[in-house]
Amino acid sequence: MKKKIPVKNIGMYTFLVLVCFFSVIPFFWMICAASNRSIDIIKGRMFFGTYLFENIKNLAASVSLGQAFWNSLRNSIIGTAASLFICSMAGYGFQMYRSKNKDRLISVLLLSMMVPFASIMVPLFKIFSQAHLLDTTLGFILPSISTAFLIFFFRQSSVSFPYEIVQAARVDGMGEFGIYLRIYLPVMSPTFVAAGIVTFMNCWNNYLWPLIIMQRQESQTLPLMITSLTSGYTTDYGILMLAVTICTLPTVSIFFALQKHFVAGILGSVK
Repeated sequence: MKKKIPVKNIGMYTFLVLVCFFSVIPFFWMICAASNRSIDIIKGRMFFGTYLFENIKNLAASVSLGQAFWNSLRNSIIGTAASLFICSMAGYGFQMYRSKNKDRLISVLLLSMMVPFASIMVPLFKIFSQAHLLDTTLGFILPSISTAFLIFFFRQSSVSFPYEIVQAARVDGMGEFGIYLRIYLPVMSPTFVAAGIVTFMNCWNNYLWPLIIMQRQESQTLPLMITSLTSGYTTDYGILMLAVTICTLPTVSIFFALQKHFVAGILGSVK
């Protein structure tokens, strides 16, 4: 026998359905637009067209799609791995070590989140230029390799970590790095997945810093490549929407593949 929805919940479910509908519509229009001509998109066509392969051919002829995709993928993977390693070790240290000045340092880190990136952009560029790090993966990832948000995220998630396990491991003679690798990392895997998804999306969608530091066309990432498609006298919206769709698919795929771990990590659960 089917369970009936209570009358008091009908309004809530109706609201959720409407929110989902209006959230999905832009993505549906983007995918449809990738298969239509520019003139059809301007007219507001909301259905799939037959111009997809022609848009793919024109996009491949206009820009170096494969090179831009590889640059984004390489920079995002390396940046995510480095950021997770450094920020998780910092979060581990903040929670597992006892110090009177620990909370003061955490407060300073949180205050640093209020400083806009635009205010430090020029000094960073001068430093990286003098260090010959322009157009390099290292120059791309260094400004975001350690963020106050991720350190605080790992530190707060580590609050529920059983400290007795760490003490027992220390008594048995295991070093701190061994505790981190063999005990902390497996137990906190949902937190690592959630932080990894957020970090990967930030690296993948990063635009302002790559725009400054990636000066050669061979070093451009996908967001920069998409911008170049709108720099002419006329914009082919079919090609543009196809490029945006290609740029969106990796992050959407990763999120849906790991969404259960993402929710568990955000809630701070420890198995």
